Amino acid sequence: MKVVTTLEDLRHARAALPGPVGLVPTMGYLHEGHVSLARRARAECASVAASIFVNPTQFGPSEDLASYPRDLPRDLALLEAVGVDLVWTPPPEVVYPAGFQTWVTVNEVTQHLEGAQRPTHFRGVTTVVAKLFNAFRPDRAYFGQKDAQQVVVIKQMARDLNFAVAIVVCPTVREHDGLAMSSRNAYLDPAQRAAAPVLFHALSAAATAYAAGERDAEILRELMAGIIDAEALARRQYVSCADPETLQELYGPIQRALLSMAVYIGKTRLIDNLVLGDM
Repeated sequence: MKVVTTLEDLRHARAALPGPVGLVPTMGYLHEGHVSLARRARAECASVAASIFVNPTQFGPSEDLASYPRDLPRDLALLEAVGVDLVWTPPPEVVYPAGFQTWVTVNEVTQHLEGAQRPTHFRGVTTVVAKLFNAFRPDRAYFGQKDAQQVVVIKQMARDLNFAVAIVVCPTVREHDGLAMSSRNAYLDPAQRAAAPVLFHALSAAATAYAAGERDAEILRELMAGIIDAEALARRQYVSCADPETLQELYGPIQRALLSMAVYIGKTRLIDNLVLGDM
């Protein structure tokens, strides 16, 4: 496995990779969710590349950039173990050189859910992913369903800017008790960790109600909100039943929906989602 930090070295190494090339973009501190993306890419592509970059532009002023967990040696060992061929680990000044002033923005689908709570977040995400697509020129790029809105936004960007890359969405990987794997789970103390599966419990309850015939969006939202509110260590930021493509909130009868939520467990902000109906 080749590890590079400069853009010049990345382009040189990328040129030597046989195609198709699969890309797994990450912010590091990898868990089984990231590893599953790399494993999927390994199964589907002749070459697999990954990035490890804690992207400062997708963090808001009061968010956890400085404390975001990092462990590069462990990350590289995990990627090498699943057969990744090339890893780019650039410092911020390589991605955002002095005088940087160009941004990629996606308008409508970033206005809801995460975008409503974190106004500058997706501008940072789409800009860095566009730069990764330009640098790696992948044939396929692998993302997790846990970040459901991010997937919608990146798909929109790829279509709008004519990136010749297939966006592959892989299932959320969960702990034994249903908690979606996330690098931020490391912030949870034992009591908070015990409370954190409440997100999955709320989503699952709504999915069960849907399977039993409930189709009213507001009833599904209220069901999820009630379960979150019953957990003393949880504080909900939003609970949503939205259109899976436009991400606009749904009201009245539904057939398909993205159930999603952001919930604070102590000071740690967790997100999760499930999709209802045929996609």
